[in-house]
Amino acid sequence: MHRSLNRERLTTVSVAALLSILQLGMTGCKDSSKSVGESQASAATSGGTGGLAVTEKEVVVGQLHSATGTMAISETGSIEAERLAIEQINDMGGILGRKMRIIQEDGASDWPTFAEKAKLLLEADHVASVFGCWTSASRKAVLPVFEKDNGLLYYPTFYEGLEQSKNVFYTGQEATQQILAGLDWIQKEKNAKTFYLIGSDYIWPRTSNKIARKHIENVLHGTVVGEEYYPLGYTQFGSLINKIKAQKPDVVYAIVVGGSNVSFYKQLKAAGVTAENQTLLTISVTEDEMLGIGGENMVGYYAAMKYFQSLDNENNKKFVAAFKAKYGPNSVIGDVSQAAYLGPWLYKLGVEKAQSFDVDKVVAASPGIELTTAPEGYVKIHPNHHLWSKLRVGLAQADGQFKVVYESGLLEPNPFPKGYQ
Repeated sequence: MHRSLNRERLTTVSVAALLSILQLGMTGCKDSSKSVGESQASAATSGGTGGLAVTEKEVVVGQLHSATGTMAISETGSIEAERLAIEQINDMGGILGRKMRIIQEDGASDWPTFAEKAKLLLEADHVASVFGCWTSASRKAVLPVFEKDNGLLYYPTFYEGLEQSKNVFYTGQEATQQILAGLDWIQKEKNAKTFYLIGSDYIWPRTSNKIARKHIENVLHGTVVGEEYYPLGYTQFGSLINKIKAQKPDVVYAIVVGGSNVSFYKQLKAAGVTAENQTLLTISVTEDEMLGIGGENMVGYYAAMKYFQSLDNENNKKFVAAFKAKYGPNSVIGDVSQAAYLGPWLYKLGVEKAQSFDVDKVVAASPGIELTTAPEGYVKIHPNHHLWSKLRVGLAQADGQFKVVYESGLLEPNPFPKGYQ
């Protein structure tokens, strides 16, 4: 399993940082004509946040994930991947000569807590950016805080789309890149006509299945024979499994989230439902969840993602080797962890292009930025703040990894697809 992480706030803004902010305030920090590099002890000013925690030697950034609760099984990998990226950036000299220093907060799998901790990071700590969230519910909870305080969030999870914020960069896939492309593949590959939709009971699975249903019925001309939702943390899936066995759908389309996956897939196998008699496509199980589920309980099922640890390219080989060197030979990397790893690198490129830590300047400079060293191969920031990326389908293996059986071309992000809103 992943090693345990320090769940407390790991650092506070240094006295020197606070003094530099106060000094700039007394000497005219509202002068936006000065670049960060021109200030002797820089503290970029950004909208309603006041002075950012940027000094001559460091830039303070936030991490906001669930280190505890039902979502920890999914979010621990994101915490680890972001820390690896930040460590590598610092080893290269940091950003504009400043090392990144982390303040970590625990959202604790509770959406109001996420909002509270986001406010703390932005208004008390004045972090220059935040890498965080996993569920759409947590993102929706913090979004008003980031927009009010003009903060900058790098959000790593595949999600339902239908959102675009000036204050967020979405490093995971949106619906058209993951949901629609994945359904197109499974329908063609398995000649699927009937689908059973299941998910955890919150905004991402419900909205994603709404999009999936429209695509199945209106584009693929298939039929949805069942649709069920269960609370996060739910563990008793016997009744659902009986319904699946009774309906015998061509495809079970699964968006079960967090720790509930362990119970769901173990109970499927115990009930005699396996890949030998049931096709299943998930968009919510990565290698991180497989660590808890056990590959033997999911072997033969499919997952639609943009990244799998088994990708055979030089970027990914280096990434996997560095991750295992830091977190142990048995650690694994899932889609969201890789997307989380991209966040600090894209932030570094945005700041360097802007030659400023100022949020508005970083946001303006970021569209068009390319990351050719991404473990997934290549990404590019679209003007809509999402990433160009590929869709891949993986076949679950007994060892907890996925074998890539399909790879699309580069897909342009479209968070507001016509006919799906």
